[in-house]
Amino acid sequence: MVYFQISRLGFDCGLEKDSCKDYPGFCSECVKKQLEKFSLDVNQNIKITLIDSKEKRIQMFQDLIWQKFLDVLNIKHIVLTAKKSGLLVIDYPISGAGIDLQLLTGFIQANISFSETGNIQDNSISQGQNMQFYEFQYQNFSILLKNGKFVRICLVLDHKASDSLKIQVSEFLNEYEARYFDKIVSYIEKGRLDFKDTLDFIIDMFNIKLVFPMVLTHTFLPEVLESIEKNFIQKAIVDFAKLLLASKQFFFIINLVDEVQKIVNIDSNRILYEIHQLIEKNIIIPTTIETAEDKISTFQESQAARIANNELISPIIANEDDINELKEKAKHMNEEEVKTALNSFIKKAEVAEKGMAYKEALKEYEKALFLASGFDMKEDIGRISFLIFELDKKNKELELEYALKVGEKAEKKKDYIKAINYYKECLIILKKDGIFEDTESRVRKLEKKLGSLQKQL
Repeated sequence: MVYFQISRLGFDCGLEKDSCKDYPGFCSECVKKQLEKFSLDVNQNIKITLIDSKEKRIQMFQDLIWQKFLDVLNIKHIVLTAKKSGLLVIDYPISGAGIDLQLLTGFIQANISFSETGNIQDNSISQGQNMQFYEFQYQNFSILLKNGKFVRICLVLDHKASDSLKIQVSEFLNEYEARYFDKIVSYIEKGRLDFKDTLDFIIDMFNIKLVFPMVLTHTFLPEVLESIEKNFIQKAIVDFAKLLLASKQFFFIINLVDEVQKIVNIDSNRILYEIHQLIEKNIIIPTTIETAEDKISTFQESQAARIANNELISPIIANEDDINELKEKAKHMNEEEVKTALNSFIKKAEVAEKGMAYKEALKEYEKALFLASGFDMKEDIGRISFLIFELDKKNKELELEYALKVGEKAEKKKDYIKAINYYKECLIILKKDGIFEDTESRVRKLEKKLGSLQKQL
């Protein structure tokens, strides 16, 4: 039987404190009885905290998210090794700390040996949740180390770890070893396995996405827009994010917090809480520097080649009268007129995009790109290229979603040939342009599903 512990579970008892004769003296006992009705084990490791107002709940969430953010900002490098052999399991640099991994692992092993023999040199041992932590100073960094049954985790930090980060490390180590037990044992025995597929779990557990580059979605549903308009902090966040994206392909949360705080003059943890809400709603979307830079660079290089050949990204408007007219007008336009025309085309494209008229949106973006390219307006070329890239991505996502849904429906009806064909179409979309997040894991899942379906034929 698999046993789970549910951290930070909230429970609303359904009663107002003024109308309950047992408040507050018997609240814990009452909550335990209510939880037992759901077959929850309330006898071990349970801590019940009374939070008697909505404001206090929100404040608790704000403080929690802020601490997560501080903890992830502190992490520079995550290293997992096999405990006994020292073989590398995961080497995940989060920032450019410039750590020599071979020297670091040698330093760690020497300090652990000193600690275990009682010859402690420039290190300390603190008691963790289940096992001891080792803490060392290495160059200008603080090292936090913990041993599991099979795996050793090492965090390279800017400064000493907080208690919350230590708890997080303990929880991570326990769950990592349980989740990937077979893989770890096989690695220890054979010494050859790739653990890259466990990176997503590491990123989720340590909230690494909070320091990823961010972009804004281009799809704002009416109800989402309405809720943002009603929340002046979220509105300021979205507005500043758009300003940051006007000159760059992505932004970072820390910069966004700083910019918004200059205007709304409230605590950083409250701003971060609202940013986190927008991330949860997929309004702000994490990406990676490598992904963003590579995609934009590739896209712009490809576009530059087309411009050199007097071509457009797609042939949609190549032979239309309005582009021929624009070509003639452009010969006599000054820079100010070009900027005015650019903004007009982009606004029209955004309106069309919101209405899901993607073909019309692409036409307007391409007109803007044609002008920006002709006048060598590099910042505008980059910005408009990114908008077209995102629009193309959105089109591909719709195609992928449609093919996936048709494939799943066919699979349920046991129409395996139809399902296989649509799943193969999904693979083609995923592999062709490499524009999706988690492409490798999605491809692996589809290939596994295809293999299973082919056995049914």
